[in-house]
Amino acid sequence: MTLRSAVVGAGVVSERHLSGLEKNPRTDLVAICDRDEERAREKAVKYGVKAYYDTTSLFEEADLDWVHVCTPVATHVPIALEAIDAGVPVLIEKPVAETVSEVEELATAAREADVSVSVVHNHVFDPVIRKLRDRIDRGDLGEMRGIDLQYTGSTPPDTPNRGSWAFDLLGGEFEEGLPHPLYLGLRVGGYPDDRSRVSSHTALCGEYEQSFGYDGAQVGYVTDDGVVCNVTMLSGTIPIRVLYVHGTETSFAADVVSQTLVEFDRDYKGSAAGRALNNVDQAVDRFTGTVENAVSVLRRSRDDSWEVATALDSLYYQLDREAEALLTGDDPAVPLEEARWTIALMEEIRESVATEDEAIAAEAAQD
Repeated sequence: MTLRSAVVGAGVVSERHLSGLEKNPRTDLVAICDRDEERAREKAVKYGVKAYYDTTSLFEEADLDWVHVCTPVATHVPIALEAIDAGVPVLIEKPVAETVSEVEELATAAREADVSVSVVHNHVFDPVIRKLRDRIDRGDLGEMRGIDLQYTGSTPPDTPNRGSWAFDLLGGEFEEGLPHPLYLGLRVGGYPDDRSRVSSHTALCGEYEQSFGYDGAQVGYVTDDGVVCNVTMLSGTIPIRVLYVHGTETSFAADVVSQTLVEFDRDYKGSAAGRALNNVDQAVDRFTGTVENAVSVLRRSRDDSWEVATALDSLYYQLDREAEALLTGDDPAVPLEEARWTIALMEEIRESVATEDEAIAAEAAQD
């Protein structure tokens, strides 16, 4: 059995979903839907599927087993609720919604209708993150004590990567990309023990023609298990995206850019030799990971099978996991609770902008 699948939204991000659904042996891509008839027809011709111009007709006529929502964030929940009402499982592009209350509304509707809903959090399926989580699950880390994620080089607020609709967000295009580091931290470190104890700080360093609230942010919290989690996100800098995970037995650095995993298992403080060997250990890990990645890329250039594609492409990997879950009746690869916490952290970031603005205004009034 294959899943009769469709994509709603024919914009930038939809292309990856369309190609993934076309290639995935578990899915049968049958339709594309967009209010822009020209764009819908163009995609329909490219992929040999039927074009729809409204979701009502799509859900009434297409006999779907799965739909992907790849539209501007403000439309995610209304379209997903329509799909749930039609009994069609949904995969929603990030960010899943604008507010936590919308995510909770979505979760309630999905639970009451017994319809599967998941969200695109593809970077938790990056090869290096999968390798990291395997090492953690194996017990190599010992007891987890903390994580630090440095996620720099994000898109500035005024760059229209996803479309001009992102400019309506308080952080513009920068905010649109924040789910990636936030859900990475949540997946590896865990969820906050209490939202009231989440701390957030923002900064606005760039100069833009349009008014934005921030182009840098930091979030910190502690989990129920006492794991201290910090995520720093910056735009307008060189991309450095490294997740440090600290445990009682060892620590790891997962480099999302190079897709290499470095282990810190030597106490370098004892001697000069220890410091030198520590550097050697890290160099060996990076070299080994680089070679493995090069071999994988070479293999993909010679083998266009779905199995090889999913090994390197995190979105394809998630699409395959989600399709398998639908076919077997298992839980989605990304739970809505992870998406809810992602939006909760984004709300904390937005609220910190207002709080800091109020503090600045109060200080100026005192002067």
